[in-house]
Amino acid sequence: MQRSAIKAWFLVHKWTSLVCTLFLLLLCVTGLPLVFGEEIAHLSEPHVDNPQPQAAHRNLDEQVRTAVAQYPGNVPLFVGWDWDGHTVYVNTGTEPATPPPQMKTALLDASSGEVLPAPQFNEGVMYFLYRLHTDLFLGLPGMLFMGAMGLLFAVAIISGLVLYGPFMRRQRFGTLRTGRSRRLAWLDLHNVIGVVTLGWALVVGITGAINTIAKPLETAWQSQQLGEFAARYAGQPRPTTLASLQAAVDTARAAEPGMRPAFVSFPGTGYSGDHHYGVFMQGNTPLTERLYRPVLIDAGTGELTAQPQLPTYMSVLLLSQPLHFGDYGKLPLKILWALLDLLTIAVLVSGLYLWFKRGSTEARVTEIERAEKTGGAA
Repeated sequence: MQRSAIKAWFLVHKWTSLVCTLFLLLLCVTGLPLVFGEEIAHLSEPHVDNPQPQAAHRNLDEQVRTAVAQYPGNVPLFVGWDWDGHTVYVNTGTEPATPPPQMKTALLDASSGEVLPAPQFNEGVMYFLYRLHTDLFLGLPGMLFMGAMGLLFAVAIISGLVLYGPFMRRQRFGTLRTGRSRRLAWLDLHNVIGVVTLGWALVVGITGAINTIAKPLETAWQSQQLGEFAARYAGQPRPTTLASLQAAVDTARAAEPGMRPAFVSFPGTGYSGDHHYGVFMQGNTPLTERLYRPVLIDAGTGELTAQPQLPTYMSVLLLSQPLHFGDYGKLPLKILWALLDLLTIAVLVSGLYLWFKRGSTEARVTEIERAEKTGGAA
């Protein structure tokens, strides 16, 4: 590689790394417990020990009335199922457009309808870490900023591979040159761990960046696909008396046999317009349970309106969200994700050490140039 190219790539690697490193450390540290978020949540959530068959599940309309009674003055917003825990959750708010941080959650036994202790999803340490990880408590601007840091991280990885890839190929894997200087040993450690985590870091960085644009993508989908059906109800007020929720879910089941309901959105929540229940169906495998199939049920009449297909960009989003946290292979994959997260923290810390012990740019470029030519005699 020519000296001018080495210098250009070195500057790209240097500055993209410096700009994103502190934020990446924050993401790695907060992301570590979030990888096990489901397991941690289950420690504080009740589990039905002797569940009855699915057919014996209590009528959903009764469950919603029971849930709303826990928060007088609220209205139902979402109903969802934890099929493993055999429970039903109901999110409520003071109005249909209540933002998630202000929602209240009721949890019920799916069979008996008994009200269970319900830790609120928008409270506690895990929620604090989640907000810090996703948007720095700044909403969409913070989310987009963190997404930009993820893209810078990807550029730093690629530029590092371009710079040190030729040199690493000449060395036995795992070589640490400890006999010359501490900085050189740290450089080798930085490069070796970087190679080990290369694929994972790119996947997590890119999926993280995709996840940060979830809200704009959801808004686009709602305005495009749902807007088409909402136009049929132009000028009509939102129904004040709703059709049976249980009947709506049964209709959706019949329309999508072989799938099960994941959650239902009520009219006005933004997921199904002002005139529909949105029954979001899912498959039964680790992959298909992430690809929702919406079924729109007229909330006034209970009749099936449409089964819109999710656009490709929404499918990519839905698949990238669990991949970011290693949520496809259950606990073994999550443990692997956690180990790679720790190794990435080591890469970031060693990178900071190398920057503090840096020489001039020209000296570093000369060092890289010599290493490429001599196979490590830098």
